[in-house]
Amino acid sequence: MEKQQHRLAFGTLVITSKLPDTMVHFTAEERAAVVSLWAKVNVELVGGEVLGRLLVVYPWTQRFFDNFGNLSSESAIMGNPKVKAHGKKVLTSFGNAVKHMDDLKDTFAELSELHCDKMHVDPENFKNLD
Repeated sequence: MEKQQHRLAFGTLVITSKLPDTMVHFTAEERAAVVSLWAKVNVELVGGEVLGRLLVVYPWTQRFFDNFGNLSSESAIMGNPKVKAHGKKVLTSFGNAVKHMDDLKDTFAELSELHCDKMHVDPENFKNLD
């Protein structure tokens, strides 16, 4: 079975392992580090900032957010209530992943189908979030 490099990034913590692409296993130490770090994240406060920075730094990603209104400048993006709400939603899903680290594939199956199959978002764009 071909091995791929998997990365799980939370702020400055990056967990990298080479495993078959169908599963990711975390050691007890890695799991504890992720859970501990995630407990410090204020999703409400930083969710919009994370998505806002993505849209500013990688402007081509704005095409996926046509219905968000004004994304014409950094201040418009960072102050956009739809950006803030969706950023919170994104980080909430990350929190869900932390709760289900042993079953990430099933946890994200529906979101994966939506983003990749229906919205045709290139999976490479998700790497820009870390």
